[in-house]
Amino acid sequence: MRILIVEDDPKMAALLRDALEKKSHRTFLATTGREGLEVGRSHKFEAIMLDVMLPEMDGFVVARSLREVGVAAPILMLTARDATTDIVRGLDSGVDDYLTKPFAFEELFARLRALARRRNTALSMQYHMGDLQLDPETHRAARSGTPISLTRTEYLLLEYMMCHPETVLRRDAIIDAVWGYERTVENNTLDAFMKQLRAKIDGNYEKKLIQTVRGFGYKLTAVSL
Repeated sequence: MRILIVEDDPKMAALLRDALEKKSHRTFLATTGREGLEVGRSHKFEAIMLDVMLPEMDGFVVARSLREVGVAAPILMLTARDATTDIVRGLDSGVDDYLTKPFAFEELFARLRALARRRNTALSMQYHMGDLQLDPETHRAARSGTPISLTRTEYLLLEYMMCHPETVLRRDAIIDAVWGYERTVENNTLDAFMKQLRAKIDGNYEKKLIQTVRGFGYKLTAVSL
């Protein structure tokens, strides 16, 4: 799972990141409410772990703002507060589940698994672009019924583009979504991976779906230029 952690306590953030990455999750960290909102609405995550007490903007405001802009990722709120009024306020803000600190990591993992099951049930669908299909549950791609074998990075590239069809995607936005905004990735690295992906998606087909938009980035479209 791609998980966004919004936590301003460096020690807690490091513990969460360590524990989750040992379970093979990809983690991304934001340390203020405003940063959490920006990263959460700009990139695709399978779950968001959100602290309540944050600088600049509290977790309740972040959760409500994410829902208002259409972010559907499950939100697990982490807090030292356990008052019923706070729990109700969090749920009314769009939070899916609530975990009070301190907690056992096994309980955290169980909550994340439950959120993932709910999400998969709600989003049991495939992405489509023309005759191209992508199944986000099995990570399988096919064009005109012919399976396409993708590496992990190629899959993440294609998934991001299929989540934003008919949209010109800036290079920096693609790099942030696939490699993470905390890593430095050169444009020529993106171009190399996109060339490989394009060869698999478009190589044997007359209609090309992946288009280069000079000066900006790339676009997945069923409309021919």
